[in-house]
Amino acid sequence: MAPAGPFLETRQHLFERRAKGLHAGMAFTYRNPVRSTDPSASVPGATSLVVGARRYLRRASGTGRSPRGRVARYAWKDPYAPLRSALEVVAEELRESGGRAVVVADDNALVDREAAVRAGLGWYGKNANVLLPGQGSWFVLGSVITDVALETASGAVADGCGACTRCMRGCPTGAIVAPGVVDARKCLAWLVQAPGVFPVTFRPVLGDRIYGCDDCQEVCPLNRDVPPGPPEAGDRSAVALLELLAMTDGELMHAIGHWYVPQRRPGAVRRNALIALGNVGDGGDEQTRAAVIDALHHDDAIVRGHAVWAAARLGHPEWADGLVGREADPTVQAELAARGDVTARAPA
Repeated sequence: MAPAGPFLETRQHLFERRAKGLHAGMAFTYRNPVRSTDPSASVPGATSLVVGARRYLRRASGTGRSPRGRVARYAWKDPYAPLRSALEVVAEELRESGGRAVVVADDNALVDREAAVRAGLGWYGKNANVLLPGQGSWFVLGSVITDVALETASGAVADGCGACTRCMRGCPTGAIVAPGVVDARKCLAWLVQAPGVFPVTFRPVLGDRIYGCDDCQEVCPLNRDVPPGPPEAGDRSAVALLELLAMTDGELMHAIGHWYVPQRRPGAVRRNALIALGNVGDGGDEQTRAAVIDALHHDDAIVRGHAVWAAARLGHPEWADGLVGREADPTVQAELAARGDVTARAPA
């Protein structure tokens, strides 16, 4: 538990990083830093926070058919629904005592990590994740904001990272530009969610990822000795890329509905799948060829453009020859013009 006063230092950081462009257009808590750093904006007269952390580290179940796109652990299934349900039990107790209480988790209303640090759950790692003593960072966070006066945390948890910089050195794109500071313009976990054209520089580095990135957590020594829990029903640790590309919009959104998808339009997910297919697929496979050619004729220009890149990456830039001279979208035209610069992936 923690006092519910404004997070003034966090507010300053949000404004500073937004001014520097480090948010890369991300809205979330950057949209309105004054609101997302003031619990009383959600509950007028708020005095206390009850902060919870739910662990999501589990073993993957099975391997499935190749080629597959990797999903970050937190997104294997919705980790926030059970966290919100648990916090709602606390909120209801507070309401029954005569107070007001609102549950917030993973939304624009509050910076969850700062609430957790203030409540004494953990400290900020150099990758900006919150680390819990003896437990690591495999957690999602949420809070109950209430106007009930509660006994709060006695103090912050001491830094446990010391001089270690493995997360900074282990980031595949160098996105952790200073201890605790992430440049979202380079962060794969944000780029797979961001709308529009995926930066060409980072497409090969994306590898087989289609949603999220766990690299900075996986290299953390404090995470290595934490045993994963058993798989859970509904876990989706990887997605069959060819099946995903064959889905209708409705089928795709049903399959990955708990992911953040810009404007609920799945073009960005198909874009990611095509990049991953280019990185791990087999250009000599007929099904792979058919999937890329179908994508080259998709209604969404973002999908067509990344299909051009995938074809070149698979060693077959000629698959996109049919678009030359008739493609009207400038982003696809740019991909066609640049396909000769794409380094084809060496066959496995």
